[in-house]
Amino acid sequence: MPRGPIWGTSPRESIAAECARRGKDAVVAGCIELVRGEQSDPDLLRALAGPGVEKFYDGAEHEDDYWLRVWGLRGLLWSWDPRAAGTVCAAMADEHWRVREMAAKVAARHLVDEATTALADLRDDSVPRVRAAAERALVRLARADA
Repeated sequence: MPRGPIWGTSPRESIAAECARRGKDAVVAGCIELVRGEQSDPDLLRALAGPGVEKFYDGAEHEDDYWLRVWGLRGLLWSWDPRAAGTVCAAMADEHWRVREMAAKVAARHLVDEATTALADLRDDSVPRVRAAAERALVRLARADA
């Protein structure tokens, strides 16, 4: 039986429970590893993604492993440390749009000033959801600076 929070809760609540269990620094470090494409332990992934992560443990190759980076960013959305800023900025150049969109959301929530240039570039992204997330983030950053 896997350890970790029982799903039926929100990602925010699940991530908060994981921070309480292992410590915020460990959760943030694991999320940074995920966003960088490094593997993380299954319990952290279950806390970030819930039951959807189980398919990645079936031994098969998966073309949609970009979800691991999305889930790492989701963790940073709800458990932030400024040391993740560079990783979030780098994620805005990811080949998968869901990663870019979530990186923009993280930058908006945590007012990551270092992301301004990357966010400006995302206003020309080919995916409307990414463009919208980038625009919202830039507006939020501008308001915070005002």
